[in-house]
Amino acid sequence: MGEIRVGTASWTDRTLLQSGWYPPEASTPARRLQFYASRFPLVEVDATYYALPAEQIAASWAARTPAGFTFNVKAFSLFTQHPTRIAALPADLRPAAQQAGKDPVYLRQVDPAVADQAWDRFLAALEPLRRAGKLGVILLQFPRWFPISRASKDYILSCARRAAPDPVCIEFRNRTWMTPDNQQETLKFLSDHDLPYVSVDMPQGHPDSIPPVLAATADLAVIRLHGHSQKWTSKDIHERFGYRYSDAELSEWTPRISTLAGLADRTSVLFNNCYSDYAQVNAQQLATLLGV
Repeated sequence: MGEIRVGTASWTDRTLLQSGWYPPEASTPARRLQFYASRFPLVEVDATYYALPAEQIAASWAARTPAGFTFNVKAFSLFTQHPTRIAALPADLRPAAQQAGKDPVYLRQVDPAVADQAWDRFLAALEPLRRAGKLGVILLQFPRWFPISRASKDYILSCARRAAPDPVCIEFRNRTWMTPDNQQETLKFLSDHDLPYVSVDMPQGHPDSIPPVLAATADLAVIRLHGHSQKWTSKDIHERFGYRYSDAELSEWTPRISTLAGLADRTSVLFNNCYSDYAQVNAQQLATLLGV
């Protein structure tokens, strides 16, 4: 069985800070990250979806964590064809983006040169993590309006080429990729190009629902656990992800994750139920069950 790493998709959420999970002495950003990294070997950076990262911030992350710690990084919203606020772009790129006359803007509405510059700066800012051997994988989470098609596959490959040699992993939110008719085609496409599929656990019955299929399509397997909130469609992110997995649910996941880990060299499991200390507590519980 390959290595399994368990972590969470946030260490700075406001409700986490209020939950009491951090001890009183972890009273600064530096101490909180150090405390987190003493409990888990892996974290996902979500802030990079909302704004391009800064190199000095990435350098501080590298400096505050032990050797072998891993940061997975969520791709900037523009790259995955999500709406992007003009203010989220660097100041010198905003005038060109504003020519679209929209705010937020989509990738198709901006000058390709803006996207090129954004990619260059995104990747350059990750250099401290890369140099420290702490950069894991770049998460490309595509939206519910990104269906299976030749054009979509070509775009995924273009993103992977753009990020190379940094690895990317692929998460879908459009059901057409994983319908019974298309599932094997999707997984074969990813496997043929050595792209890790992101297996998900999430509420079912919604337009963006993807079934909880576990699959290894590369040396790295990734699982993201979003919970089963009854308010999945809420615009309040804490209502959307405010779900705590029960002991029974985690016990059911344990053998499935172990089986997946037998098909990959490395398996990353990330809890994205980021409300209060739910993700951290569930991650600790699962790590204990898995013996990692």
